[in-house]
Amino acid sequence: MAGYDHEPDRAWDEYDWERFLQQQDHKTEKYMELLEKYLDHPQRDQIIAREMGWTQLLNGDDWTDEVDALLADESSSAEDEPAAEANSGSEGFEDHSLYRAAFALTVWIDQLFDEHTSLQNEPSAVKLATHSALASAKLAAALSDDDVDEIGMTIAYLKRALKAITVSMEAAVQLLNERLISPRQHAVLMQRLFQVRDGIITLMGEYRGEWLRRFGSL
Repeated sequence: MAGYDHEPDRAWDEYDWERFLQQQDHKTEKYMELLEKYLDHPQRDQIIAREMGWTQLLNGDDWTDEVDALLADESSSAEDEPAAEANSGSEGFEDHSLYRAAFALTVWIDQLFDEHTSLQNEPSAVKLATHSALASAKLAAALSDDDVDEIGMTIAYLKRALKAITVSMEAAVQLLNERLISPRQHAVLMQRLFQVRDGIITLMGEYRGEWLRRFGSL
């Protein structure tokens, strides 16, 4: 992978993939900040290319591939299209029980928003919806590749899904404390969140076990 040095003959473990994904996150954030800052500037593309270090593109070459590659992992970020990453993956993940549970969670939250439209303007509710959808998208990414050489990538995406679900659980507690949802709604929500969380933890354990079986150590 460009931009991250590693031993060429060694399969990447979850920590290698996590460092790589974090690096891509930083690049994506920088690009989006620059795009917002220079959106209306007549030399926008040249300025962004220089700031990003894309010196090979300063001569007017097409930089579509650079941007597409940079944004590939984050194109389904839950703020805009929660299901985009899910829909772009390989066939099969849609039938996985864990992905179905995560998707059902996002549907349940959407229905809650439909019933209580005022929640759409509440920060804790937005955080819940955003991170639950993000967890679903990261699960799709994790479950879309059965390549044994990419087990590390699968675990890294599962860890990101777990982090998103943890944030969602914190948001659910906030909603209850702020009396924006009823105790009954909170109980149902936490049941669904725990179902997804426990499923992720179990699956991570299985993949880590497979990694140890094949490669001997993490």
